[in-house]
Amino acid sequence: MTLSLNAATRFSLAATAALAIGTTFAPIASQAAAPYYTAKLAAPASDDRAVAGGVAWACKDDMCVAAKGTSRPMRICRGLAREFGEVTSFTAKGKELGADKLAKCNGK
Repeated sequence: MTLSLNAATRFSLAATAALAIGTTFAPIASQAAAPYYTAKLAAPASDDRAVAGGVAWACKDDMCVAAKGTSRPMRICRGLAREFGEVTSFTAKGKELGADKLAKCNGK
C-alpha cells in the first residue's frame, strides 16, 4: 500500500517541519551570536582567527571576540596576550578586567 499526498498537504507538512526545526535551533543561534569575551588589542591582530587561551577567537583590526571557554577569564586573557600581544581591555560576560588584572594578563 502506498500513501499518496496531494501537493498542498506535502507543502503543509514541509512548512510545519521547517518551522519546528527553526524554532528549535533559533535560541542556539542567538546565543552563539553574542560573544562571551571581548578584547581590544594594542595593535591590530595578525590573523583574523586563532585559538588562544583554549577558545577560538575572531578578530578584526584590534578587536577580538570569542565564545565562552572552560578556563577562568584571566587564563584566557593571558593566552590571548601570548598569541596577539598586549591586551588593552578584556571583558568576560560583560565584566571588564580591572587595571591590575589586565597588567597581570599582559605579564607585567
